[in-house]
Amino acid sequence: MLKPPHDQPAQGDPTFPSPYISLSREEWAERRKGTPLTLTERDLERVRGINSDISMQEVVEVYLPLSRLLNMYVSSTQSLFETTSRFLGNPAERVPYVIGIAGSVAAGKSTCSRLLQALLSRWPNSPNVSLVTTDGFLYPNAELERRGLMRRKGFPESYDVRGLLDFVARLKAGERQVRCPVYSHITYDIVEGELELIQEPDIVLIEGLNVLQSERAPDARRMFVSDFFDFSIYVDADPTNLRAWYITRFLKLRDTAFQRPDSYFNRYAGMSDDEATAFATTIWEEINLPNLTANILPTRARADLILHKGAAHDIDAIELRKI
Repeated sequence: MLKPPHDQPAQGDPTFPSPYISLSREEWAERRKGTPLTLTERDLERVRGINSDISMQEVVEVYLPLSRLLNMYVSSTQSLFETTSRFLGNPAERVPYVIGIAGSVAAGKSTCSRLLQALLSRWPNSPNVSLVTTDGFLYPNAELERRGLMRRKGFPESYDVRGLLDFVARLKAGERQVRCPVYSHITYDIVEGELELIQEPDIVLIEGLNVLQSERAPDARRMFVSDFFDFSIYVDADPTNLRAWYITRFLKLRDTAFQRPDSYFNRYAGMSDDEATAFATTIWEEINLPNLTANILPTRARADLILHKGAAHDIDAIELRKI
């Protein structure tokens, strides 16, 4: 086995200082410091995912402290931008604060993203908060078929990385109107000819499986989406729990979205519980778990904040990067 250079610690070396401060949910909740609750139960119902029963208590104990922290970070970043503009003597418009949100399939990162969008947009200054998922930058199914990648959909090579980079670079260059492709989870494909307009955003949330990737070798000059993030979050959970949540979600979708005649997955709508469970298990073991192991989980250590979920799908611990 190759050993790391003498001045570089091996991954997982317990003697190497952790770059994170670890907090229990109770310790984290104390950091709310009076941040007002601006969501109602009806608001929360709109942001819940099909496999999420996130409670108002979790909003209060986890997401309000996070909203407070992000408010402080955004304000500090804007102050630094203004300082730099004064130094250069060339005032410029602010660029959006970009937050990356990563994690496995079924981890709940989409619900996390929608909830943060709702909370951040309710700050007193009413910022314009946009949410973009990297699904829109998947290659169309026809292109994935041509490349033999349909069974690797969601793996890094299935994305139009150049298009995604161009989109994020334009945001951070200060362009006030930027368009991105639209993805349909019903047809399981890019919506041809449809673009979403992101207009004058103050904050942009970018959610996706692989947004924290940064494999720099062999070309250190190569740029990555994560290079443009001001802050990043990883929604973490044990793979055994993720597998169970994925299967549960598949069964729920079989009874709901898959019933639509225009659904790509309508062919699975008539499966029995046993058939659906077996099929979902195969998809997890052959596609989602390998992607998690090889591509997604290794990026966890690059996040500024890790939200860890327990078996009940609720956040039980938080790690905040200190260095």
